[in-house]
Amino acid sequence: MIISLLGYMGSGKTLIAKILSQKTGLELFDLDKEISKRNNTTIPQIFEKKGEIFFRKREREVLEELLASKDNCILSLGGGTPAYYNNMEVINQYSISIFLQTPINILAERLIRQKQKRPIIAKIPDDEISEFVAKHLFERNPYYSKARYTINTAHKNPEDIVGEILEKVF
Repeated sequence: MIISLLGYMGSGKTLIAKILSQKTGLELFDLDKEISKRNNTTIPQIFEKKGEIFFRKREREVLEELLASKDNCILSLGGGTPAYYNNMEVINQYSISIFLQTPINILAERLIRQKQKRPIIAKIPDDEISEFVAKHLFERNPYYSKARYTINTAHKNPEDIVGEILEKVF
């Protein structure tokens, strides 16, 4: 069984995946880290030097490879992964997909603190982050909503979120 966590950047996918991996004993794969490792560079450098189209192609290749070659693991996806190609259909076909739904105000607050690690928002002024996130979520929600399960993360600690995932999946 592969459990794929999806959601907008800043929704807590990485943290929740780590805790879920510890609690279940399932191996953890972070899609962005796998892409970085295979390209010997960081995600911001890939975006800067080769562009988003190159990144999305590599993302698709690594996603397909992980879904085809792993049996039992937690897969933390990039925020945009479900919205490109037919990635969401492939994710649902080969894994149990869980959307970590997080309110815009919480996402914006987290992202402002992490801007330099996020190439897509690095140059956006802080006072425009909420609007950017809202627009992006509007575009991505049709993909996110295809997840098998949706967990609203608002006002929940990571342990509670993981507990909800465990109840739904096991």
